[in-house]
Amino acid sequence: MTTRHNASHKGLNGEQNMTQAFRLDGKVAVVTGAGKGIGRGIALQLANAGAKLVISARTAADLDSLAGEISAAGGSAVCVPADVTVEEQLEAVAAAGDEAGGIDIWVNNAGGLPDATPRYLTRTPEDRWDAQLDLNLKAVFNGCRIAAAHMQDRKGAIINISSAAARKGSIKNGPYAASKAAVNSLTETFAIELAPDIRVNAVAPGPIPTENFNDSTNFPDDKPLEKLLGVPLGRLGTPDDIGNAVVFMASDASGWITGQCLYVTGGL
Repeated sequence: MTTRHNASHKGLNGEQNMTQAFRLDGKVAVVTGAGKGIGRGIALQLANAGAKLVISARTAADLDSLAGEISAAGGSAVCVPADVTVEEQLEAVAAAGDEAGGIDIWVNNAGGLPDATPRYLTRTPEDRWDAQLDLNLKAVFNGCRIAAAHMQDRKGAIINISSAAARKGSIKNGPYAASKAAVNSLTETFAIELAPDIRVNAVAPGPIPTENFNDSTNFPDDKPLEKLLGVPLGRLGTPDDIGNAVVFMASDASGWITGQCLYVTGGL
């Protein structure tokens, strides 16, 4: 005789099952730099997991396009054009999160090379160094502070987007690598200061052919980049790869993880 058992939302030990642990239904998620590339992929995957989005970037048209895509899929998104290097504009993004129901997730994604120009450290003018740190480090610092203040007593999650370049010296890209290494240190310290109520983690992408990546590299056009770089998994990354990692870090599935950096690099 065959005995059938009905499925339920509980696991074998009575706890939340794996599928539900990754869901973000009813959560409000803020994503900076969401207009294109990795930020767009992060926003889309958070929306797919059930979160309500507050999306920010400098270009309003990019935000409108993304919000339309999220809405067409049954989600919701509030657009807030902002420059993350201006603290008052970050505060406006946070205010929109409050109006949406209260911030549960904050993703400091905006960053990159301010003028799409990689540089040797020894050939970096001070103003270009300052611009790099303002975008990749100071904006993350302010974003974490502002997010924490607006999360208050909520069990929130902050995710900072780092880079595989943070792990080692980076010839021709020293200012960027230094700023991302500092983001990892910032993440670890904020995680200690904000525990146990707010978890703070980072996600570090490997090579992903976004517009910013393509503009700032000079790889040969006639050779597959994944072969030149020797990516063990045999392909370049996609914005969705990073979005999925952020969903994990934002969800209950990572509820006992804080102060960590998850490298999503295809094995590099």
